[in-house]
Amino acid sequence: MIKLAYLLGGVSLGIIVFQSAVVAPLVFVQLKNGASGPFLRALFPRFFLILAGLGLAMGITSQLAGFTAGAILGGLALGFALLAYALIPATNRARDEAKAATFKRLHLASVLLTLAVGVVDGVTLFI
Repeated sequence: MIKLAYLLGGVSLGIIVFQSAVVAPLVFVQLKNGASGPFLRALFPRFFLILAGLGLAMGITSQLAGFTAGAILGGLALGFALLAYALIPATNRARDEAKAATFKRLHLASVLLTLAVGVVDGVTLFI
């Protein structure tokens, strides 16, 4: 069961790296004439819910295996991903209303929460 927790953390970290290093740069280069906005608005809710689901699964499998640190880290990953998900409506509203400073702050919070999920996943792999 502990190996499953490691696998789930690795999958989550892999998704984050792939999305950040491959998907996001391609979207901004390849999607023109405002097409990137609707695509990203469809992508990010799914992205954060998938990360939350993986965090939940990692936490549950860790708890069942008696891997307390993994259970705590899975809970943290779940919480960070759900917080990022909860920021989406306000972030979209700030973008729609051309509130650049608010958008920048919310986007940064989303990026930092995603980074936090990745760090938690990475720590899980090495404990």
